[in-house]
Amino acid sequence: MYNMRMNLTNEQQKFLEVLRGNGINTQNVSRAELLRAAYMIGLSTPPSWTVEKSRKISHGIYHLPEINGTISNMEQKPMNTSSTTMNMASAILGMTMGDRTSLIPDINPEYVAWGHYDDIHRLISSNNFFTIYITGMSGNGKTTMVEQICAKLKRECYRVNIIGTTDEDDLIGGMRLVNGSTVWQDGPVVEAMKRGAVLLLDEVDLGTEKIMCLQSVLEGKGVYVKKQNVWVTPAKGFCVVATANTKGKGSDDGRFVGTNVMNEAFLDRFDYTYEQSYAPKSTEKKIVMKALSKHGIDDAQFADHLVTWAEMIRKSFTEGAVDEIISTRRLLNITKAYSVFADKPKAVKMALARFDRDTQDGFYSLYTKIDASVNPVPAPAAEKPAVDVNEPPF
Repeated sequence: MYNMRMNLTNEQQKFLEVLRGNGINTQNVSRAELLRAAYMIGLSTPPSWTVEKSRKISHGIYHLPEINGTISNMEQKPMNTSSTTMNMASAILGMTMGDRTSLIPDINPEYVAWGHYDDIHRLISSNNFFTIYITGMSGNGKTTMVEQICAKLKRECYRVNIIGTTDEDDLIGGMRLVNGSTVWQDGPVVEAMKRGAVLLLDEVDLGTEKIMCLQSVLEGKGVYVKKQNVWVTPAKGFCVVATANTKGKGSDDGRFVGTNVMNEAFLDRFDYTYEQSYAPKSTEKKIVMKALSKHGIDDAQFADHLVTWAEMIRKSFTEGAVDEIISTRRLLNITKAYSVFADKPKAVKMALARFDRDTQDGFYSLYTKIDASVNPVPAPAAEKPAVDVNEPPF
């Protein structure tokens, strides 16, 4: 039924080995197991190739390729899940399974702290239990801020990307097939609680009533794991941070398709809500300058042109004159393209390509008015001296 023989990249091969090394049958793997394996190697979601439609067996169950295109010894002969499994996984991940250091985000030397950074840093560093809801337009650094705070504090961060189908099994845990036996595996919420880590619920407003299973978690009391008949109490330091593009009331203008009107009882369990706009011009210029500097480019004028351009478009958006917006993330995309092509017009146009043609043309035209160097006006031709028709040519 499935064509499972394919040429695997190194990354695909390693991901399959992580699954196999943890006793997971890759021929019948659940989305929760894929998500767990992704967390182990520092990814927030399973690789897209693992959840392609052609691999889906049933709801949330996938049939993955065989390692090396053949049935491996691991599949024919079950491994024990003790030291052999741990050693294999450790070798693949480059870390010890006990430490799981990849859950501590890497420090980004180009990061610029701004906005609510100090408040949220103070809350998380207190090691007290808090629930924090951060809302704002896309691409303005909400998630990055939380991750960089965790990186600075050397705190484990369990980032869970919420989608419409996220449910109790994905969050709290469930029964998994390991070496032919059905065993319980904790979900990211329970693991974060046990380890006193930061639980980051990313894009939480995409969730449905299924995430109401987190009610007691958001109260700081813990959670009753029904299938294990145990109550899990959070360790010291556990806290919850949610990011969203809306305040849980849906998206009336349709910009954030898939966001939902969230249950008021769920929203009311967040202690504090922070609304984050885009960074002020001076701060955003520092962000762009650092991004350019990362690529060995020192061009303060280019950075100033970019942030001025973005600021003008955002003002027009607020006033209802345009329907699209330039995010900080899109400005950083321009710096990356410029570092590769050394061509400002090309870099700006590449970042605009996701918009419709009229928007592309309008936004680019505005940029050329701000930065004349991308579309220089030709110098007027020198006037030719008048010729006296009565004077002989020689």
